[in-house]
Amino acid sequence: MTDQWKRTALLVIDMQTDFFDEHSAFAVPGASTIIPSVSNAIEIARNRGLFIIWVVREHDGEGRDVERFRRHYYGNGKPNPSVKGSKGAELVEGLEIKEGEYKLVKTRFSAFFNTNLHSLLQGAGITDLVVCGVQTPNCIRQTVFDAVALDYHSITLLYDATAAATPKIHHDNTTDMENVGVVVKRVDQWGEV
Repeated sequence: MTDQWKRTALLVIDMQTDFFDEHSAFAVPGASTIIPSVSNAIEIARNRGLFIIWVVREHDGEGRDVERFRRHYYGNGKPNPSVKGSKGAELVEGLEIKEGEYKLVKTRFSAFFNTNLHSLLQGAGITDLVVCGVQTPNCIRQTVFDAVALDYHSITLLYDATAAATPKIHHDNTTDMENVGVVVKRVDQWGEV
């Protein structure tokens, strides 16, 4: 493993059933198309020995820890998206956390907000991040912008391993991230490095 990969972590964000199941209130239309690319990115990361961090949403069943604008999805017998221990909070079929990889639970868009992510990365000597998952304008963008503000040396967004409600939303948000210094690559381009 080169020094570059020792300093790099892959963040796999919100690859959970409730973001892919069309019957879920949190579903991202078309997100299932990125599952093969995310799987490829994870395999590349494992082969390179990268630190892989699985960032997941897990909420209280009553929605007490969810953003105010989403609280109407909870309580009164409603399906309660991404509740800890529920089927919807599980990783999508085919993805699994392996030994040595880390599961980070968040309750907001950014993986850095009110979590130990920054101290975890610092403690592991991580300076460079690679990001994949859903969804581009929310959890991906907020995490990336926080990483920029925290002065990570390099942040790479895997374009075909991230998704939004529409291709235009995905493209426009990706362009915004490029404008603040984020490197955008397809998984196959990143795999060639």
